[in-house]
This record gives sequence, C-alpha cells and structure tokens, in this order.
Amino acid sequence: MAIPIVTHTNVNWRRNAPTPERPLTMSGRDLQADESLLPHSHPWGQVTYALQGVMRVTANNSSWIVPPLRAIWIAPNVEHAITVLEPTLLRPLFVHAERAPFAGALCQVLEVSNLLRELIVALEQHDPDEPSTRVTLLGELILDELSRSATRPIRVPLPEDKRLKALCAALIAEPGADHTLKEWAARVGASERTLARLFERELGMGFGQWRQQVRLAHAAPMIARGTPLLLVAQELGYTSQSAFSAMFKKTFGCSPSAFFDYQ
Repeated sequence: MAIPIVTHTNVNWRRNAPTPERPLTMSGRDLQADESLLPHSHPWGQVTYALQGVMRVTANNSSWIVPPLRAIWIAPNVEHAITVLEPTLLRPLFVHAERAPFAGALCQVLEVSNLLRELIVALEQHDPDEPSTRVTLLGELILDELSRSATRPIRVPLPEDKRLKALCAALIAEPGADHTLKEWAARVGASERTLARLFERELGMGFGQWRQQVRLAHAAPMIARGTPLLLVAQELGYTSQSAFSAMFKKTFGCSPSAFFDYQ
C-alpha cells in the first residue's frame, strides 16, 4: 500500500513566513496516519510541534519520534521531513532567523512546558492574517519560553551506507527485535566486523547503544499515551520493566515516570 504524500505547499506556508516585525508565526495542518510531508527547507527556523498525535521528524541525518510533550527545533535552511505515525494536529511555529532561540544548525529536542502549550493554543485562536497587539505579545512570550525550554538527548542518527541503512530501517520499524549483530549481518549481506566498524564510523556509537536510542525514541509516545511501563518494556524487547527502567535511568539520570511526568 502506497504511503500518502502531502506535498509542501510553498504558497500557503510562505504566506505565514515570519518577518522582523512579526518574528513568530504559526501554521496548522491536521494529518492522518501514514501521511508524509516531503523533504523541504526554508529560510526561517521551525519548532515542529503537534497538539495531538505522534510523528517522526527526519533532519540532519537523524530521526526523532515526537509526542505532544516534545517538540523539535529545526534551524533555518535545514532540510527536514515529517512522517505521521498517528493522526496528528500539526502546529509548527515559524521563527525569523534573527530571533532563533538556539544557535547553530543542530536540531534540538524540546520539552514543551504547560505554559508553552497554553501559549500555542492561545495563538491558534487568532486569525494569522489579522495581526494584533495580542498576537504580537503572544509571539514574544512564546519566543521567551522557547529559549528557556529544557532540551533532551533523544536522537537517532541515520547512516549513509546502504547495508547499514537496511539494518537501521528494520530496527526503527521493529525496535523490539532482539537479533544479534551477527544475525543482522547475515540479513543485510555484510560481515559482523564490517557492520560494527560502520556503526562507529557513521553513527559514532556501537550497535547496542544505537538500538537503545531507537527504543528510547519509541518509548516516548507510548508512555505519553499512558501505556503501562511493563507493556512498554515488553514491546521494546526488554526482559522486564525493571530492566527497561534501569537502562532509562542510566541514560537520563531519572526514571521514565519522572522524565515524562507520567504519574
């Protein structure tokens, strides 16, 4: 079955382009599962955020799975694409390059505070074609809150080598798979040693660490939906909830419940 594609409509999105006088604007689009926004870029920065739903964002040879309590900052002129994993209320914020809340071209995973979410909801109530003092003030408050947002180290780097691409795509699609690197090597037509070398060279980490990052990325939307941690652990290939929680705490310094404000 072909994946529905939503082309990037420059006319509509450029109409909402930010300016020095109006440095933050918002666009809105409701997307169904398996829809995709094709790779594109623009001269302004973007906070990719959804009020509801889960999406996968790809940029800078990396991939992120984004639930409503997270957002992705994408710097100006960085090419990016979006794949919708669940029906999503996409509400990206466009930020003028001169007011970018983060320096450099690296993408950032942002924790969306309650205040930031409510500011975005308030901004959505206004007609984008009718700027007002209130819209200006909301925009400035959002920019200030963005600059204060906590960032999270949830990132899944993506490779260039076609053999490694095949392995990584399969694991992203099925993160709970427990095949060893040797078993994957047989599947993709490369030796175990070659794959191990490619992981270090192209992704900067070993196979086990990369697989952990994939599993953490998939855990985010599951926990955000209220899935019990035991089921999350089982779905992602861990032998127990405690094993999953221990890995999570080792990576982030706190339990999954504390990280996602789950309880």
